[in-house]
Amino acid sequence: MTFALSSAASGVLASIPSPSISYIDLGPLRIHFYALCIVAGIIVAVFLTNARLTRRGAEKWVVIDICLLAVPIAIVFARIYHVVTHLGFYFGPDSNPWNPFQPGSVWAIWEGGIAIYGALIGGAIGAYLGCRWTGIRFWTFADALAPGLIIAQAMGRFGNWFNQELFGQPTDLPWGLEIDPGNSAIPVGLPEGTLFQPTFLYEVIWNLLGAAVILWAGRRFTLLWGKQFALYLVWYSAGRIVWESIRIDPSDIILGLRTNVWAAIIGVVLGIAIFVVQSRRHHGLEPSPYAPGRESKAPGAVDSTDPTDFVDVSEPPATNDTVGTSATSSPATK
Repeated sequence: MTFALSSAASGVLASIPSPSISYIDLGPLRIHFYALCIVAGIIVAVFLTNARLTRRGAEKWVVIDICLLAVPIAIVFARIYHVVTHLGFYFGPDSNPWNPFQPGSVWAIWEGGIAIYGALIGGAIGAYLGCRWTGIRFWTFADALAPGLIIAQAMGRFGNWFNQELFGQPTDLPWGLEIDPGNSAIPVGLPEGTLFQPTFLYEVIWNLLGAAVILWAGRRFTLLWGKQFALYLVWYSAGRIVWESIRIDPSDIILGLRTNVWAAIIGVVLGIAIFVVQSRRHHGLEPSPYAPGRESKAPGAVDSTDPTDFVDVSEPPATNDTVGTSATSSPATK
């Protein structure tokens, strides 16, 4: 019995299997699990961001108005970034970049190929426009979004697991990832049964830990004015430098480094710069989640559970007021 349990345990720890399917067909509609992972991540990010914005005093569900612009623009930029950094995939010999009805076109986002740093650029543009539209301070929104965004990225990485893509170098570690032998990303010459670094899992763990750090640091040190988002950039990008360095999928190389390694380095530098600049420019608490003159006037619009963490709601100084006393005088005293 002991031997049987030991064998079962060693079998479980021998490797991480990859899913055998990556999509399901519902009639003529094909649903990719990667898309479901991304959509689920967006939903979680929206709900968490809404809760955090509302807690700061913003109108409930104003995040939806911002996301109506931010999400589509983020997806477009994510695809553009991927195509630009993999030009050989789409504009090489025998390629077919412009015909959307043929495989391998620049439009075929359903075949895979989106980049998180492109999504961050496009999402920032869309969020800025959405904040201008709704009156929410951009940096207030960015801080509220930070933990939900990194959780959404963790959930999206499971899509890479379903697609058996973006894995790392060969390994003999107990948590090595199994990849189907016919996968085109496997380097030529490796023996069948080779295991690979599960970079998707590393990033999932790193991102979830990062969400916890952002939530803790934001409350412990009252990080406002974009400093939680700055922490997100530094945390996520620092991890991405490591995971990109052990991935073996093709990528353009600039000065000996993968393009996404350079993007991650820029992310770390940008995050530090935002933190330093905002710390110097802004001291104390944010007066409101809204830009001056854009505060919500709708009755009952604010649903904040504890606004004292972020705004000054102290009572005004007491004053002598005798109006109430004279108003209660009886007619007999006239």
